[in-house]
Amino acid sequence: MGNFHEIREEVKNYILARTPLIIIETSERERAERILLSICKELSTDMYYYTETKQIVRIGSTNEENFDVANDPLLFAADIFKKKRKVIFGYGDVSKISEDSIYSREIINILYSAVEGNSTLILITKNPVYSRIAQFGMIAKLDYPVLDERYEQISNFIKPYRSRYNIEWDNEDIVMAATLLSGFSEIQINNILSNELVLSKGFYKENIQNLTLQKSKLYGTVPNVQSVNLKANMNVAGLDNLKSWLDEKKNIFFAPDENLSIYGLNAPKGILLAGVPGCGKSYSAKMIAQRWGLPLFRFDIGSIYDKYMGESERKMKEALDFIDNVAPCVLWVDEIEKALSVSGGENDTGKRILGQMLFWLQESVSRVFLVATANDVTLLPPELFRKGRFSEVFFVDLPNEEEREEVIKMYVSECLHIILREEQIKELIEISKGFSYSEIEYAIKESAQILFLYGSEKISFDTIKNKFKLIVPIEKSRAEEVEKVRQWGKERAVPAFTSRQGG
Repeated sequence: MGNFHEIREEVKNYILARTPLIIIETSERERAERILLSICKELSTDMYYYTETKQIVRIGSTNEENFDVANDPLLFAADIFKKKRKVIFGYGDVSKISEDSIYSREIINILYSAVEGNSTLILITKNPVYSRIAQFGMIAKLDYPVLDERYEQISNFIKPYRSRYNIEWDNEDIVMAATLLSGFSEIQINNILSNELVLSKGFYKENIQNLTLQKSKLYGTVPNVQSVNLKANMNVAGLDNLKSWLDEKKNIFFAPDENLSIYGLNAPKGILLAGVPGCGKSYSAKMIAQRWGLPLFRFDIGSIYDKYMGESERKMKEALDFIDNVAPCVLWVDEIEKALSVSGGENDTGKRILGQMLFWLQESVSRVFLVATANDVTLLPPELFRKGRFSEVFFVDLPNEEEREEVIKMYVSECLHIILREEQIKELIEISKGFSYSEIEYAIKESAQILFLYGSEKISFDTIKNKFKLIVPIEKSRAEEVEKVRQWGKERAVPAFTSRQGG
C-alpha cells in the first residue's frame, strides 16, 4: 500500500532522477495534485499541469500561468518537450491508454522526446496502462488514505464545528471512526461525515457505528449478503471464556497494521462456533458486532449455488468482493456445514466454492471478522480447520447451573418484569436441567404471552413452572446427537465457557 507521504517521496525521487514517465495510479486526482504541487514547491521547479476544467496551468516556484489548449494537450506537451529540456508535464485523469491506439502511440512519441530532453511526463490515471507506455517509466500506486491520514482528516473536519454543534467524540472515538472508514476516498469520508453531522446535528457516540453502514450504499448490493440490525442493548448469558477472548482480540483487531507488523501479527480472522443447537451460537454473532461496535452482515452461502455453469463461482466472487469493500465488519455465516460440506467426487461446483472460500479466509487482508456457526461439524471439510483460516474454534455446550440461573434471571426480568425469590429460581434451575438456552427463553416467553394477553392476575409462579415442565429438553430428545457433538468439542475445540461445575 502506498500512502500520501510514501508516494510523495517516491514521485519526488523519480523527478530528481529525470525518469521519462511517472504514472500515479489513483482514483483520487486531488490528492495526486497536492503531491505534485508540494514537490514543485520543495524543489523550486515548475510544472505544466493539464486538466479538462482548468486546461494547462504552470504551477510551482513562479506565478501561475494559464494556457488554453482546446484541441489536444498532447500537442502542447510534444511541442514543449521539443523546445525545452528538463520540462515536467503532468496530465490529470488521463484515459484511453489501456491498449494500443492512435492516442497511445502519440504518448509514446512524446516519451521519446522526454528521454532525449531529460524531461518527465506524469500521468494520473485510475485505468490500466498499455505495456508499451509503462515500459518508459515507473508506477506509483496511491491508495486510499491510511489510518493516520483518516485520523487527521476527521480531526480537521470536526474542529470548526465544535463551537456550533454537540461533539461527543473524543480522541478514542476519532481513532475508531478512522478505523471504520478504511477503504474510503477523502471525498467519500467528507461526504459521510457531512451526512452524519446534518442528520444528527452533531457527532454522538452512537454515530460511530453508522459510519460503515454507509459503505453498503456506496457499493452495489449483492442478494447473498444482508445487513443485520442490532438491538441497542443485547445481553448474552454464559459464554464467559468466549467473551474474555473477544475482549482481548478486539485490541488486536483494531490495531494499525504497522503496529501489528512489528510483532509479525495479523488482525484476527474470526471464529467457528460449534456445539449443541439452541445454545447461543447465532446470537453470539450479534453480540460480537455490538461488543466491537461494528456492522453485522449475514452471508447466505447456500443461496449462491446456481444451475448454470460458472454462475455460482461468479456470485461467490461478487459476494466476497462486497464483503471486502464494506470492511471492517462482522460477517455471520450460519450453519456453515450446510453450504460447504463436500462429499465424494460428485460436487465439482461445491469444491470450487469451497476453494474460493478457503483462499479468501487465508489471503484476505480486509478487517472482516467471520463468525461461522455449525451444528454438525463432522460434515465440514478438514481444510477449513487449518490454522490461519479461523483464529479459534469454540465449543458451545448446554448451560450448566450457573449459566441457567443467569439466563433465567435475565429473561424473567426482560419479559415478565418481576424478580423471583431465590428458592423459585433454584426450582427452575433444577427443572431446566438439560435445556438449551433457546428452550429456557421459549418457556419464559410462553409465560410472557399470557401476561400480555390476560394481565398479571392470570400468571403465577406455577404458570411459569408448568411451561418449563412441558418442554422435553434437547439433551433427551436428541441425546445421541448431543453426545456426539460434545465428544467432538472435548477433543478439538476450546470451551466457550469458563468452567462446567454443576449439571
